[in-house]
Amino acid sequence: MIEAVRDAIREELARDERVFVLGEDVGRRGGVFLATDGFIEEFGENRIIDTPLAEASIAGIALGAALNGMRPIAEIQFADFIWPTFNQLLGEAAKARYGSNGKVSAPLVARTPYGGGVRGGLYHSQNVEAFFAHSPGLKVVAPATPYDAKGLLKSAVRDDDPVVFLEHKRTYRLVRGQVPDEEYTVPIGEAEVKIEGSHVSVITYGLMVHHCAEAARNLAQDDISVELVDLRTLAPMDRATVIDSVKKTGKALVVHEDTRTGGLGGEVAAVIAEEAFDHLDGPVVRLAGPDVPAMPFSPPLEAEFMLNTEKISAAIRRLASY
Repeated sequence: MIEAVRDAIREELARDERVFVLGEDVGRRGGVFLATDGFIEEFGENRIIDTPLAEASIAGIALGAALNGMRPIAEIQFADFIWPTFNQLLGEAAKARYGSNGKVSAPLVARTPYGGGVRGGLYHSQNVEAFFAHSPGLKVVAPATPYDAKGLLKSAVRDDDPVVFLEHKRTYRLVRGQVPDEEYTVPIGEAEVKIEGSHVSVITYGLMVHHCAEAARNLAQDDISVELVDLRTLAPMDRATVIDSVKKTGKALVVHEDTRTGGLGGEVAAVIAEEAFDHLDGPVVRLAGPDVPAMPFSPPLEAEFMLNTEKISAAIRRLASY
């Protein structure tokens, strides 16, 4: 996964001289996860810019550059520290096109690693997607595979609107997959049915795609057919793919790692209830993280917080039994 992200950034830097990277430790160190490893030697200090530890400034500089014709890729080192960027991303960048009657755009990408399961504790494990997906004008992407990560990141850099690009840090070196050598992009705003099935639709994104896929494979041995929908883009959400899947199966389980209350799963569930109610053969079920202030550092408590294949399999079984 991290290699796909790195390749996407490198190719966009080489393709378009307006593209540049800024963030904490992205230069000499190559990023804490090595997403920009070797870039400062290849592209120089004018295009790979180490910044102070000041996320509001990173986002503000990126926004100013975007408004003046550049295409910045701003790295927020961990999603847990993205909160100082709210005014720049939500208050300004997301409203640039609307507020200027379409005359101004803000083509910036804010990349950030998110999510738990890495012993990161309270300040290196947070899920932030619901805060950004709530803001029209801001696109939010959360890929699950190397193929999607590279294709969606290239699309994000080329998009004329601001994009928050979420990379689950546990997938960086855990998840592998085939990525074409030739040029390609993945469209923003399109979900994908990763596994076709007929009994239960499971809608998810990010790391949970892999746990859900494993659950689907295991349950197939018991003749429970799971259709797995990977949202990929959280805003704007591909409602049509979700609704088509639920109409096909009659049952829906929405899975996400983020806390349950106010999470993206509630929005997905509402869409299904509004647009596919007559096709439902059971309740729309959410499976999510518990409503606690932060991810625990203690390994047993972190495991209790995190969803896994077993928890997802049990939820699918319960729903399939209706």
